[in-house]
Formats: sequence, C-alpha cells, structure tokens
Amino acid sequence: DFFYEELLGLRFQITPFSFFQTNSLGAEVLYETAREYIGETDGRKVFDLYSGTGTIAQILAPAAEHVTGVEIIEEAVEAAKVNAAQNGLTNCDFIAGDVLKVLDTLEERPDLIVLDPPRDGIHPKAIGKILNFGVSHMVYVSCKPTSLARDLEPIQAAGYQVDKVCCVDMFPHTANCETVVSLTRKK
Repeated sequence: DFFYEELLGLRFQITPFSFFQTNSLGAEVLYETAREYIGETDGRKVFDLYSGTGTIAQILAPAAEHVTGVEIIEEAVEAAKVNAAQNGLTNCDFIAGDVLKVLDTLEERPDLIVLDPPRDGIHPKAIGKILNFGVSHMVYVSCKPTSLARDLEPIQAAGYQVDKVCCVDMFPHTANCETVVSLTRKK
C-alpha cells in the first residue's frame, strides 16, 4: 500500500497515487536548493502551493511559524498529514483542493510562497491570485521549462525579479530537468 522514503532528516510515507520525486538522491539536491533559495523562515507564514505529499512544507516547518500546503490530489494531502504527524510537525496544515479555488478561502496571509506546480504550470487566473498576496519573496520549482517561462512573464510584469536560478538534473541521460527560481519583489 505504501513505502517510506527519507529525505533531509524527515521520513515520508509514499502511496501509489501521491506524487513524490522518483530520484531520491536528486530529490535531496532539489529540496536542499529550494530550502536555500527560500532562506530564513523563522516566525514566518509560508504557503506551499501544489504541495504534493508536503515534502517542501515539512522541510520548512521546523523553523517557520506556520506552513499551509495546498494540493488537488486528496490522497497526497492525506499522506502529507500522516507524514507531518510522523515527523512531529504540528505547525503544518494541508488542504485538498484546486489552488485556484482554495486561495479564495484562505484567511491567513503568507510571508512567502513556494510554488511547485505540475508540468502544465500555474493556471493564469491562479497567478493573479498568488500575486495579490504581495509577498516579498517566492520560490518556483518547475519540471517543465516552457511552462516556467510562460508563468514568469506575468510574475515579472507584476514587479518580481529573478534573483537566482538553478537546474537540478533529476533524470540523467534525458532532456528533462527541474528548475528552482528565486523571485524577489522589487521595491
């Protein structure tokens, strides 16, 4: 029914229908890079949008005030809740639903946002809602360069600049790679 994977000192229960990186060693590099790009989370509220099994949320939770993960696949959300409990993390909430709709229901305001959408990227209407939070810093993790490039256009037009970019070769000997982008809002 499931198996366990350990990444960056945390243990994750993986089910057949929940998304999780297939290359464990590459995943550690990817998530360590994302954590580095996110930076300081002490006392901050974080939204992890398109959170899957909550891997990034749980990596950030030990220092953050609160982390909210949003994921459309209900089984992944249930796995994230189980994983957070098994990892002793009480400051994470995971919500099952479409980011486009869930953002309208959230009362909490984030200090920073992590985006890790599926291959097709972020729905254009969701980008507008994400930008309305006006956070000073976002990190975008992408598995498809063309959807990343498309999504970066409105994000940059809204006043964010790309600070750093790193490609992580999760699938050696293929044309695919993950990209981590740090974005800061211009003052």
